[in-house]
Amino acid sequence: MHEYGPSLRRVASAWERDPAAQEDLLQEILLALWRALPRFRGEASERTFVFRVAMNRALTHRFRRPPRGEPLDRASHVFDSRPTPEAEATASEQRASLLAALQALPLAMRQILALSLEGLSGAEIAHILGITENNAAVRLNRARRALQEALHRT
Repeated sequence: MHEYGPSLRRVASAWERDPAAQEDLLQEILLALWRALPRFRGEASERTFVFRVAMNRALTHRFRRPPRGEPLDRASHVFDSRPTPEAEATASEQRASLLAALQALPLAMRQILALSLEGLSGAEIAHILGITENNAAVRLNRARRALQEALHRT
């Protein structure tokens, strides 16, 4: 939790808009990791294993119930440590715009962008998603382009 907790929290916020639902998803991810740890065989890196379990749990969580139609601005609860209120307001608006644009994308694009934003390599993303590295690179490129277009529309 110490090493991957912040990353897993961001993954949960990419999948859920509501802070309570984000926390529920994070708890589900952590429980799934706890249960999956004995089956970790070291075929991939620990980081890849953690994110693969997180993505699988997020998919299960997301499709287990219909999404709620809550406002996207409730998802921007991440605190910014900038000193001035103006800087904090600007950063908050930018985060809300990015999250809104991310949430507007199709699920497959959100999934690959969330992994990329966590700093995973193309090979790690490909392994997590069960696709080739080339396919991951193409999907990531398309998702980035779609995110840029969505940000320009807002």
